[in-house]
Amino acid sequence: MPIVAHNDLPTFDRLRQEGVNVLRPDRALHQDIRELHIGLLNMMPDKALAATERQFFRLVGDSNPIAQFYVHPFTLPQLQRSAEARDYVARYYDRFEDLRDQGLDALIITGANVVGPDLATQPFWGPLIDVIDWAFAHVTSTLCSCLATHAVLEFRYGQRRIPRPVKTWGVFPHRLVARDHPLVHDVNTRFDVPHSRWNDVSPAQFGAAGLRVLAESDVGVHLATSADGFRFVFFQGHPEYDTISLLKEYKREVVRYATGQTSDYPPFVDNYFGERAQAVLREYRAHLDAALAAGAPEPPFPDELLSGGLDNTWRDTAHAVVGNWMGLVYQVTHSDRRKPFMDGIDPDDPLALGAR
Repeated sequence: MPIVAHNDLPTFDRLRQEGVNVLRPDRALHQDIRELHIGLLNMMPDKALAATERQFFRLVGDSNPIAQFYVHPFTLPQLQRSAEARDYVARYYDRFEDLRDQGLDALIITGANVVGPDLATQPFWGPLIDVIDWAFAHVTSTLCSCLATHAVLEFRYGQRRIPRPVKTWGVFPHRLVARDHPLVHDVNTRFDVPHSRWNDVSPAQFGAAGLRVLAESDVGVHLATSADGFRFVFFQGHPEYDTISLLKEYKREVVRYATGQTSDYPPFVDNYFGERAQAVLREYRAHLDAALAAGAPEPPFPDELLSGGLDNTWRDTAHAVVGNWMGLVYQVTHSDRRKPFMDGIDPDDPLALGAR
């Protein structure tokens, strides 16, 4: 059902161009369809701010419940941003204080780029905890992505993320380990998910926290929930990623190498570049190294040669899981049987998530 363009955020026009059903507010008022209001706490850095909006707006807008979706992006003022990004946020984003007063049906919290391994020393740590605390008490369900998952696991469950010896970077096969949960209804028992992270919360840590793991792989847990099965939903991967998201990350690391910010040329992203793409990238590195040695201009990165040959093997599953999540939020929000979801599992209640 439609996502409602309730302000002039440029993302709405971009989604229309992509074929997403975006409804004008005046038309939404004349449709007898219930509303769902979803907050998007976007903590991504400036260059990824709008792309992250589109990725999550698209997943929500492609959901299938009979509802009109109002997605309200907001961020934390403690995150360092350029003057241009601050102007963008001031013009298009909501304030958390206003959303807190108005109320939300669901909340999505994105990842973020941080400096150093200790989350508790980040300038946004205290304000993020305030949002998480409020959501725990007042929001039907909160979906946490990547770093947000690590933050909630540390703050609420006492499980600190563990640095990995090398970056988990690529597209990895996963398997369902809890096939009866409504969040994975009609999801393939094996599916792919992109990951891009230096840190990990292990399956043992999820278990020690009393959380319910739904999907995992050789690189760790991807999908899990709080013990009640619904109040918190955790992604450790990035199912929202576009087909070219990992290519953009790879290019960013190549640029860091070319500009001397790092002496290490990035390795290929796992299970992402095919043989032809790898050949193109090897040739590009040879040209780049030759240019750097000669003090010549850097050759242009071969984006166009690469992007058309990339495969997306995760989008259908991402749509299915987020669609199931939105359906459950709608069911709970507009049901007089909300209490079992919010206050614990009633095993005799057919709506109790995953009750066995």
